Amino acid sequence: MLSDMSLFQLYGAMARHAAESQQTSAENLSRANEPGYKAVELESFADFMKRNGPDIEKIDFNQSFQQTLNLDHASPNGNTVSVEEQVFRSAEAVGKHNMAMTVYSKSLDMMKLALGRRS
Repeated sequence: MLSDMSLFQLYGAMARHAAESQQTSAENLSRANEPGYKAVELESFADFMKRNGPDIEKIDFNQSFQQTLNLDHASPNGNTVSVEEQVFRSAEAVGKHNMAMTVYSKSLDMMKLALGRRS
């Protein structure tokens, strides 16, 4: 069973993953015209959880997310950045970050309410 602290660590890691995903997309977009640049991809949060095992209580949520180079579909100058894909991933990251922060905030509100505090 998840302890309350593990749950907050999970939400924090979800928000950090979304922020790192946004940063990765921004870096890729900024280098979209650079000859030979290989786009970087961040592992999904689901892959991060699978890689760290089934016991959520033992996961170190402060460890880094894995990055890989995208070697597919290079343009004639060798660049593998797809602007459309990076814009989509960036927007997706914003939504995931908002979701993680909303769930974190609502969980914190419920804890406060359970302790008899309203603000």
